[in-house]
Amino acid sequence: MVYSVKEMFYTLQGEGMNAGRPAVFLRFSGCNLWSGLEKDRAAAICSFCDTDFVGTDGPGGGKFKTAQDLAEAVASHWPKDLNETSTKAQPMVVCTGGEPLLQLDESAIDALHQQGFYIAVETNGTVKAPEGIDWLCVSPKSTAPVVQTSGHELKLVYPQIKAQPEAFESLDFEHFLLQPMDGPELEANTEKTIAYCLAHPKWRFSLQTHKVIGVR
Repeated sequence: MVYSVKEMFYTLQGEGMNAGRPAVFLRFSGCNLWSGLEKDRAAAICSFCDTDFVGTDGPGGGKFKTAQDLAEAVASHWPKDLNETSTKAQPMVVCTGGEPLLQLDESAIDALHQQGFYIAVETNGTVKAPEGIDWLCVSPKSTAPVVQTSGHELKLVYPQIKAQPEAFESLDFEHFLLQPMDGPELEANTEKTIAYCLAHPKWRFSLQTHKVIGVR
C-alpha cells in the first residue's frame, strides 16, 4: 500500500481523554463522508468538518511507499532530545484524517510499534479497526453507520440532529465524551453541551483546547 498523508507534525493532543499529551499528528488524506471540497459540503454526510485533509501538500505530508517509510517519517517528528532523557515518556502518534482507517493497516501499526510509538486513532467508526491500536476514539457522524462499536473513547460532536447521544450509550466504550460543534454557533453549542452533560452524567464534557491555546 502507498500511504497518502496530508500532514505530519509534533504538537499537543487538544481534545478527548488524552488532551494535553505531546504527540505526533499523522493526518491521512481522504475521507468516506466528504470529499473535502467546499462544492460538495452541503451534500456531505458530515457537513461540519473543519479539517483540510485533501491532497498531500501539508507540512510533513507526502506519499509513503511502505509502512516502514511511514513509521520512520513519524519518528523523525518526535524530538530526538526527548529520547535521551532518563525520564522519557513513550512517544505517541495520533492517526487522524479525514478517515485514517481507510489507510492505516496492520503493517503500519506494526511499523509504528517498532519505532516505539503508542498508537492513538481518531475515526468516524464506519470502518472496522485493525488489531493493535493502543487507544481508539470513535466519533460518530450524522447518519453514517457505526460498525466499530467498541473502543476506549466515544467522542460525539454535539448537537447533531441525526446523531443523538442516547443512540450510542449502549456501545462498548470506556469513556463517553460530548464536544461542542465548532462554527458560528459555538457559544450556543457549548451551552447546550454543558447542559446535556450536567443532566446526563454518563457523558463528560470535551473541549478543543488546541483552538483555545492556539496550537495546531
